[in-house]
Amino acid sequence: MPVPYLASFICLYPVLTFSIVLYADGSLRVKDVMKEFHAGGRLVQYRFGERIDAVGFSLFLKTYLEADDFPADFCQRLFHYFQNAERDKKSERGVYLKDVSCYFSVLEEGQPRDKLEFTFKLYDKDGNGLLDSSEVDRIITQMMRAADYLGWDVTELRPVLKDMMTAMDADSSGAVTLQEWIQGGMNNVPLLMAERDGQHIWRMKHFNKPVYCNVCQSMLLGLRKQGLCCTLCKYTVHGHCANKNPGPCACTFVKSKKQIGIPAHGWVSADCDSSKCHFCNKKIKTLAGKHCVWCQQMRHDDCVNFGSSSCDCGSLRDHILPPWAIYSSSKVTSNAFLFVMDLLLSLLLTIAPIPDTHPLLVFVNPKSGGKQGERVLRKFQYLLNPRQVYNLSNGGPGPGLHFFRNLHDYRILVCGGDGTVGWILDAIDKADLRVCPPVAVLPLGTGNDLARCLHWGGGYEGTDLREILKEVEESSLVPMDRWSVQVISEDPQEIGDPVPNEIINNYFSIGVDASIAHRFHSMREKHPQKFNSSGHSLEGLAVINIPSMHGGSNLWGEAKKADRDNVSEEEPPDVVTDHDVLKMSSQDLSDKRIEVVGLEGAIEMGQIYSGLKRAGHRLAQTSQITIRTHKALPMQIDGEPWMQPPCTVSVVNIPLK
Repeated sequence: MPVPYLASFICLYPVLTFSIVLYADGSLRVKDVMKEFHAGGRLVQYRFGERIDAVGFSLFLKTYLEADDFPADFCQRLFHYFQNAERDKKSERGVYLKDVSCYFSVLEEGQPRDKLEFTFKLYDKDGNGLLDSSEVDRIITQMMRAADYLGWDVTELRPVLKDMMTAMDADSSGAVTLQEWIQGGMNNVPLLMAERDGQHIWRMKHFNKPVYCNVCQSMLLGLRKQGLCCTLCKYTVHGHCANKNPGPCACTFVKSKKQIGIPAHGWVSADCDSSKCHFCNKKIKTLAGKHCVWCQQMRHDDCVNFGSSSCDCGSLRDHILPPWAIYSSSKVTSNAFLFVMDLLLSLLLTIAPIPDTHPLLVFVNPKSGGKQGERVLRKFQYLLNPRQVYNLSNGGPGPGLHFFRNLHDYRILVCGGDGTVGWILDAIDKADLRVCPPVAVLPLGTGNDLARCLHWGGGYEGTDLREILKEVEESSLVPMDRWSVQVISEDPQEIGDPVPNEIINNYFSIGVDASIAHRFHSMREKHPQKFNSSGHSLEGLAVINIPSMHGGSNLWGEAKKADRDNVSEEEPPDVVTDHDVLKMSSQDLSDKRIEVVGLEGAIEMGQIYSGLKRAGHRLAQTSQITIRTHKALPMQIDGEPWMQPPCTVSVVNIPLK
């Protein structure tokens, strides 16, 4: 059976989450370095039983890679990764030398059979030559952890892994022998021992129409998921054909500075489905053509070497960050390969800007909108350079912002809900970028108030992403106010929930009970001029920055046409509470004012949402606001709720950079 999800699964837990950039063959092997940690070796003092500490781990890397200037922060991240992968309290004292050596041995050049044997010995903890049920369960658990780390749908993956391990137990003895492990790995499980640039990223896929294997050229058969498809280039194979020297995937960056700025097609074998050749204009027969992953041209195999070799990236030229614009800036010049996690690769690559383009930095929250996020992530990895598409479950937005930090003209597309958008905006604030890039939104899931008021819609409905990219390219810039919120408790000893955010992008609201409503009434009696906009008993207070809340409710409402026609052209004061002025006021995302609305209760909210009522009670427009509460109340910022003890809340505008 052709399993599993990704070819790299055979490398098991630590290998799965790493990408490899191969620079040259190393003169040292793992076994050579291991000798230094045994009796008589120069590194033996850093070994404690079966473990090595952080210093020993660093020396292992520097010795193995023959690089004295290996980045310290990178080394620390890798050390912590091995610690986390073990999920063992004892791991605080170090990492297993056996695990580290196994990992690097798998990545070395060599025969798949030898690598499979090495991984078998790692998981055969009792050394009896068998993987029993508990050891098999450990393998599946660690593979699930790695898949979850990558943001995959692990609910679908577990049965696949179970079937894989069952299939390996050829004699149904309940344990997997070394021979069964090797046989299963060589015949049933596609290998991706080291995920290098230009190597396919496999996923199992169900095809709704006849599809042929790009290796053996026979049809993929089956009722469910018939074969493997590369996420990056759509190269398709049988599971058992993935080991048989498939054609390469497209490279995502150049290996030499001499290649910078030289546009070249990224040809990949493909089923061109009777499409016409871009060069000779004749139909391409099944499996007799190639397509360029950047400009999407299709040509006969024989026509690839004719015509222009220069690639213009096609209709997505403005968005794509092509490989000839990315090169390695690493100063590590070892004779061995340099290994990097996906989230750290941005530290080692540099972008050479391409004139008259606006490369798109894409952030996707794969957990947004059910499975929408996962599908959108894969589609963008295919349409664009995967180096510019970031899975937020794998390291957050930091690596992507760092990678693009030196560009002066680029855009950001955030795929997720309002919470994801707020996360990215906050990260941009903290990244100290040279420029503040414009941010577009592809809303996933429900709610999406910010996307609604920016006209990106209330949710993604499966539109062709090329159309979305066209809209991004043609969009106009709209400045948007953002607000800093500070919450100070009256009694520091009184413990409440943590305040979820320090920035308001959409709204801030408070649920007000009868005692607060009574205080509201008392204050109105003392200062009627400040409360002449409302004669109602309010149960809620909303401070809103955008004309959408709770999935489309416009609490401020639209001013009547007659009122809009009578609006004064004079600059309004910093604080407006006059009812006659407020009823003519409209919301503006960039006027450095925030609107304050009173709500009578949940029924009124429902009436506004359903259109039975136009809006809440307009109380004020202001450039800043201070709210004091005298008992515990529920509060929320951009949909994130918490219970807050008595406090003072201050909201002020954040100046644009």
